[in-house]
Amino acid sequence: MKIPYMRLFDRVTDAIFAVLLLFITVGLIVGLIRLFFNLGDLVIHADIMREYQQMISEVLTLFVLIELSRSLVGYFSTHRLRMTFIVDAAIVFVLREIMIRLFEGKIEVAQIYALSALLFVLGALRIASVLVFQREKIMMEHQPARRGD
Repeated sequence: MKIPYMRLFDRVTDAIFAVLLLFITVGLIVGLIRLFFNLGDLVIHADIMREYQQMISEVLTLFVLIELSRSLVGYFSTHRLRMTFIVDAAIVFVLREIMIRLFEGKIEVAQIYALSALLFVLGALRIASVLVFQREKIMMEHQPARRGD
């Protein structure tokens, strides 16, 4: 009896992605709860600037987790990781870093240039991945249906 390796691989991969999605979802819930608890610290502590920085950092981290979870949810519908979702998460992460450092006033000009170049490359990759996806979609629509499937 032959073992269907591809089916086994698909099941294991699905299980791994399901566990990852579960952890990210739990992380989102815990992060949101912590964010609400930190609102009390904003009122109590005298160093309001530091509390704002912490809150902004946590909100932006939640955005990154949301983008990653979108990528995993998309996997379950197509059994492919869409490049656009992954690049979106990377763009959000880089923007998070830029915003935090700008807000703190701890960013140098060279870092701004480097992060800007990285954002440009990620943006170009995002556009290219959308174009390739659209081309593949059009090609799939124009393929004649195979008989016997």
